[in-house]
Amino acid sequence: MHGPLSLFISDLHLTAERPLTHPVFFRFLREVAPQAQALYILGDFFEAWVGDDALAEPFHAQVAQALRRLTGQGVAVHLMHGNRDFLLAQAFCAASDARLIAEPHVLDLAGVPTVLLHGDALCIDDVDYQGLRRMVRDAQWQAAFLQRPYAERVALAQQLRAQSERSKGDKPPEIMDVNVEAVAEAFRRHGVRRMIHGHTHRPGHHVLTVDGVACERWVLPDWYATGGYLACDAAGCRLVSLGP
Repeated sequence: MHGPLSLFISDLHLTAERPLTHPVFFRFLREVAPQAQALYILGDFFEAWVGDDALAEPFHAQVAQALRRLTGQGVAVHLMHGNRDFLLAQAFCAASDARLIAEPHVLDLAGVPTVLLHGDALCIDDVDYQGLRRMVRDAQWQAAFLQRPYAERVALAQQLRAQSERSKGDKPPEIMDVNVEAVAEAFRRHGVRRMIHGHTHRPGHHVLTVDGVACERWVLPDWYATGGYLACDAAGCRLVSLGP
């Protein structure tokens, strides 16, 4: 390790209904994350989050407690909204000792100006999805949704997920990936040389040149199969896969 270590994860889609992911995640928190100075969770941490009253669910409370144990070991935990968990709020932060960060989040990462994103805002070719994204990120829509009974919110979230999965089958795969020009514009807007995001479930390292400047884009893996993370320190970044 070369200097302070930062870890990045996204798209865990944690849910009590998918228990195979649980031991991988809790092992990561016990054995890997304590080595880091900071852990950044870049969205879609949960399969769905219908409001902080979801903490009454035992599995959700267990996750929050596990994050709090990690912060108790001196690791700062930063949490960004994704397209599945944009209703995570202060009650979850209080329970987990995690800190919400806005998207985009720009930081100096071991001397390299870096922007952190969930990634869905870069997928501008998927016009239908972007319309849905604008709707659910609207403050009035969220306030009205949170006024509904908990069971009704859970049912509505399940309906939205099912609708989303059906619509994916009718779309060419390329429109659900990032738009090249949107990526370049994000580098220009934020004045950075490195980008880290998830959402697309297409992990990889992309090297590009933007206005004559060498840049890199790291895409985080999802956790449906084995899980994985990005580790960054002064020596650079590397994607690491976790076993089942």
